[in-house]
Amino acid sequence: MPQPFDRAAEDLGNSIHLEHVNVQVPDQRPATLFYVAGLGLTRDPYLMVSDSNMWVNVGKSQFHLPSGDAQVLRGHTALVIPDREALLKRLASVAPKLEGTAFAFSERNDHVEATCPWGNHLRVYEPDAERFGPVALGIPHVEFEVPVGTAKGICAFYPRIMGIPASLANGDGMVARVKVGKDQYLQFRETDRKQPEFDGHHVQIYITDFSGPYRRLLERGLITREDNQYQYRFCDIVDPADGRRLFTIEHEVRSATHPMYMRPLVNRNPAQTNRTYAHGHEQQPWAMEVEPY
Repeated sequence: MPQPFDRAAEDLGNSIHLEHVNVQVPDQRPATLFYVAGLGLTRDPYLMVSDSNMWVNVGKSQFHLPSGDAQVLRGHTALVIPDREALLKRLASVAPKLEGTAFAFSERNDHVEATCPWGNHLRVYEPDAERFGPVALGIPHVEFEVPVGTAKGICAFYPRIMGIPASLANGDGMVARVKVGKDQYLQFRETDRKQPEFDGHHVQIYITDFSGPYRRLLERGLITREDNQYQYRFCDIVDPADGRRLFTIEHEVRSATHPMYMRPLVNRNPAQTNRTYAHGHEQQPWAMEVEPY
């Protein structure tokens, strides 16, 4: 029988979801102005609702913003958010209240560049099924800037140690692209720019083979925290060939049996206001409408 489908296109490997990016913020008020009022995202109404932490929903993923000394991701986080014109208006509306901070935004050909009050860079794209899959609201990738000569080793680390597929490409610098969920990636792009020291921020993924990577990480002395039955952490990415440290970013690794795996998240429609309210339009869909398969 002829095979009309590319079955490999649906492979995920061991990692099945990139859930959150965690950076500390010194003040919840400007964080609210930027992430909620400016970007149009939604504060989680169920968890972390005091003033010591804030979880912000982005489709099926989140930002975690605990209070503390500012942390800055060495690279950028990509977002998919519909309606560029409305996004630009929202960002302009919060600009006066964020004067004196690192906040900035500007238009590029295919995205809006936005910088949080403490210097975290975000690239905001409109939905594009060909480029990001059928995602209307979400985090398609997190990109890290890594030293020249490390991408090849990083590309070997994830399949060998974590069971996560990765590919190597050479365009605007050598980049290792690691598939951590459906239409979600961690990207490691080589640069000769000097990078600051790692400050403790992290990304969180869910994996299905929970014990296999744990065992391989433990054998190499890479486990840094034993959080609970469903979760552990590691920081250093090493070359499997010689153990050389290539890059440091904390990974919060959760099992697919974690109680919060794929917890439903509320995503508001930022176009709704008290003056324009319409019943039935409160929610912002995270997925695009697609043709029946």
